[in-house]
Amino acid sequence: MGDVAKPLAALFPRVRELVLSARRAASRTVNLLQVVTNFEIGRLIVEQEQQGGERAAYGKALLKELSTRLTAEFGRGFSEDNLSLMRRFYLVYRGPGQISETVSRKSLSAEQCQRSTDPLATFETASGESGLGEEPQTLRVQFTLSWSHYVFLVGIKDAAERRFYELEATSQGWSLRELRRQFDSSLYERLALSADKDAVRKLSEKGHVIDRPEHLLKNPYVLEFLGLDEKTRYSESELESAIIDKLEHFLLELGKGFLFEARQKRFTFEDEHFFVDLVFYNRLLRCYVLIDLKIGKLTHQDLGQMQMYVNYFDRFVKLEAEHPTIGIILCRKKNDALVEITLPEQASVYASEYQLYLPSKEELRQKLMDWVEEVEG
Repeated sequence: MGDVAKPLAALFPRVRELVLSARRAASRTVNLLQVVTNFEIGRLIVEQEQQGGERAAYGKALLKELSTRLTAEFGRGFSEDNLSLMRRFYLVYRGPGQISETVSRKSLSAEQCQRSTDPLATFETASGESGLGEEPQTLRVQFTLSWSHYVFLVGIKDAAERRFYELEATSQGWSLRELRRQFDSSLYERLALSADKDAVRKLSEKGHVIDRPEHLLKNPYVLEFLGLDEKTRYSESELESAIIDKLEHFLLELGKGFLFEARQKRFTFEDEHFFVDLVFYNRLLRCYVLIDLKIGKLTHQDLGQMQMYVNYFDRFVKLEAEHPTIGIILCRKKNDALVEITLPEQASVYASEYQLYLPSKEELRQKLMDWVEEVEG
């Protein structure tokens, strides 16, 4: 056994990674084939309906009979509800700028799917006869998520909001559970309310792009995952401990590029000790992000204290090649006028409210609409 120990130690991890990589690729292939197949089923249903008479009654009877026959031959997965979802999926994603105006009439083979292990897989096929008189043509169809993700996304009525969540789920690798949480926490509206008009437009075109300190902010931050009862008294140290216990969830709420460095980071200045509640580093902006937690109303002393923390890190901690430090005060209630009059115009200190429950989506949406009207008015 001793003779093979060394070569085995070198060989095993390579073989193991190969097997795991093959399984991941196979899983992606299965997911992508399911999405493509369901999209095609939806297309065929819509095209057949368009040949019928009274569409509503015709379509309902068609789906019922189709479901019965498919279920008899293939088993579960072809209920009327599922077929209706496939039809809706096609209708939502067939338009310009989405998946495709139409897709191939030729079935996709497993071999075609395996040409790329990239989750942003592109399928290229040539269309054949469809019975509708189209000329053969080559089309590109891109799918980036699983069928379960798309089932959730087609339920989002606003096209810009739906596109934003699709982009973010793809780029951040969100599970369906994470996608639901971000939607339920109204991430799109909160980012939009923290941005200018151009940035709001870019949310649905490019997703959440972070290239300025202000892009890190949300309005408000939602910390429902901490499990703290809003009606129960709790201290700032208890809030901090809850965040550390749920650090993975908190990083997801903070957004892209955050790395956790320390809690209660101590620094000494002229023999006096100071403590920063939470210290993060954002690799996208290449800068430190300091977070101070306040369970009460924001005061000018809180702002001055954070400005001092930021100044210290800029002068004694950050490297020359790094960008200026950002300070964020998370508080239960802020006063925008107080922030504006206390801090200099170019300050990299920001105040944002947090709440311990999921926000009302309709309320935030109305705020966003009012804000857009004010900007455009």
